[in-house]
Amino acid sequence: MSLDSFIKEMPKVELHVHMEGSIRPATLLKLAKRHGIEVPANDVEGLRDWYTFTDFDHFIDIYRVISRCLRTYEDIETIAREFLIGQAEQNIRYSEVTYTAFSQFYGSRLSFKGQMAAINRARTWAAKQLDTHIGLVIDIPRIIPALAGRLVAHWAVSGMDDGVCALGLGGPEVGNPPERYKAAFDLARRAGLPSVPHAGETMEPESMWGALNSLHAVRLGHGVRCLEDPALVAELRRRQIPLEVCPTSNVCLKVVPDLASHPLPKLLEEGLYVTLNSDDPPMFNTTLTAEYQKTAEAFGFDADAIEKLVFNALHASFLPDARKQEMEREMQADFKRLRTEHLGE
Repeated sequence: MSLDSFIKEMPKVELHVHMEGSIRPATLLKLAKRHGIEVPANDVEGLRDWYTFTDFDHFIDIYRVISRCLRTYEDIETIAREFLIGQAEQNIRYSEVTYTAFSQFYGSRLSFKGQMAAINRARTWAAKQLDTHIGLVIDIPRIIPALAGRLVAHWAVSGMDDGVCALGLGGPEVGNPPERYKAAFDLARRAGLPSVPHAGETMEPESMWGALNSLHAVRLGHGVRCLEDPALVAELRRRQIPLEVCPTSNVCLKVVPDLASHPLPKLLEEGLYVTLNSDDPPMFNTTLTAEYQKTAEAFGFDADAIEKLVFNALHASFLPDARKQEMEREMQADFKRLRTEHLGE
């Protein structure tokens, strides 16, 4: 009986995970060979070594190679299916998955409609065969012009009845303020599409203020640097804005020096709304299961604390209320059983 095995088998919900950032090295190698694209290694072991994160520039290099290797709609369906298999293996019942459609549109001239059709073939298959489900967060890469951001917002709105649940904003924060994309997020908000930008990861609290005030964010990707501004902490606490916290990612990106230094316990102590996520799992050598296991060990979280984080994610999701209530009942029954089986309660 152990907390580790309890965490491994428990039902989960994830809100901050990138589909392209979840491609496994073996899959990337297969795609590269399929299209005759040169990658930094010609076998899985070598590619796995290269895949292991070193710094933010390396992180961007990996993303560029991935984008070059996604050349067809079949490629996109392949990575979506493999992503969903990985989620199902961890008993992740529902995920809100960030997908950067603009990269494949710009690099391989793949239409948004075609990309969505490919992902939805995988989504329908996984719902039936694996009982794991996803909503799509279509994100604007914050290195593109504001006008291109509006194009992405139009795409996202057009997909609202086809699996899209939110508009996101990703990419490097430094030098790319959220205010640049206000018009795009206004367009999405008028259509009823929620705003979930990355903010407060590698930039100071001003990035989070911009996401809240200009983009009307209802959730924040990361947000861990809010503690540098007591007024921001008070605002986030008052509004209970969910933070999509990704501890291992924060360590790898040098947001914090090590896991022991991570602000996760302080965020909870401040009464902030926290969810736990994996971000780009193969790049950071993690999984959502591992995030729960590592943080439980590092911070002494017990089953109650772990269970609360899981339900935080469910409640902060964009699922319809009736579906949330149904899932909550199912998951509560599972937690009760697992507590008996693994913790002897």
